[in-house]
Amino acid sequence: MGISDQGGTRNVMTENNQNVQDSGGSDRDPAMLHTPVLLERCVELLAPALQNPGSIYVDATLGMGGHSEAVLDRCPNARLVGFDRDSEALGLAGRRLARFGDRVTLVHAVYDEFASSLDNLGIGTVDAVLFDLGVSSLQLDEASRGFSYIQDAPLDMRMDATKGVTAAEIVASYGEDELRELFYRYGDEKLAPRYASWIVRERAQAPIETTGQLVDVLQRATPAAKRDAGHPAKRVFQALRIEVNAELGALERALPQALDRVVVGGRVVVEAYQSLEDRFVKRLFEAKTTSTAPSGLPVELPEHKPEFSRLVRGAERAGAAEGEINPRALPVRLRAVERVRSPRA
Repeated sequence: MGISDQGGTRNVMTENNQNVQDSGGSDRDPAMLHTPVLLERCVELLAPALQNPGSIYVDATLGMGGHSEAVLDRCPNARLVGFDRDSEALGLAGRRLARFGDRVTLVHAVYDEFASSLDNLGIGTVDAVLFDLGVSSLQLDEASRGFSYIQDAPLDMRMDATKGVTAAEIVASYGEDELRELFYRYGDEKLAPRYASWIVRERAQAPIETTGQLVDVLQRATPAAKRDAGHPAKRVFQALRIEVNAELGALERALPQALDRVVVGGRVVVEAYQSLEDRFVKRLFEAKTTSTAPSGLPVELPEHKPEFSRLVRGAERAGAAEGEINPRALPVRLRAVERVRSPRA
């Protein structure tokens, strides 16, 4: 495992023995493609758990490695296990992190494979975990990936382009009721019934296969009085992206696995960018930081004490200065917890 150079092309050997290449070429600088959100704050929260020799840091959403590079620089005793479903991002991150040598192990997987992937690596417990949720700049800025409603491209939206259904397939196959519910549930789109109806009507005339075609349908479906309330495609594209990549289901499976694997004194930090994700994180962290003692019990028994404590009050936001430099930081909600009791204590 680790990172190797072969024939001038940077390759990443991942946990499942897949060879992941940076198809974008060696001239692309990952640091220029993505600006990590709340970088210093994340490192500040994670570093105290990563001071002991052999401590293990898991970046569940490696992306292009910006957060992980900073953590490895700040914590010379730490080893990284980095997950990402996007093979292109893994290739870029592997090149960025090559200087850390065998301190880095990259895993081509969705983060809900957290526990099984660690088992395959022979890792039982970990010391710190970061989840930086949502879509990356690499995916948004490359028109061919189909995530952006600004540029015309095939309507794809898969974070792992090697498998799964595309957004075009969902648009083509879901019934009107399914589309309406999808836009409500994952996009909080008030015009969901109208958009679903228009999509079904328009696709009967011609397939909707590109982002531009879908944007055109949504723009024509939007009442004139609503056209100044933001881009009509924003929430629909968000809903489709979440559905294509099963993002909420993966998070609901992955975060409990991460919490279970963290040692006493270990920390879990989550950056969420949309309300459904943040709501789940908030509820789970509240449950883990609350006593389970029945009401009226005169003494709190050790087994009823919370397993975790909160490291931040509520959810932290990016400051105005960071938002001005990196507008994609504005929606972030950061939450963090530390394990204070073993589940068996």
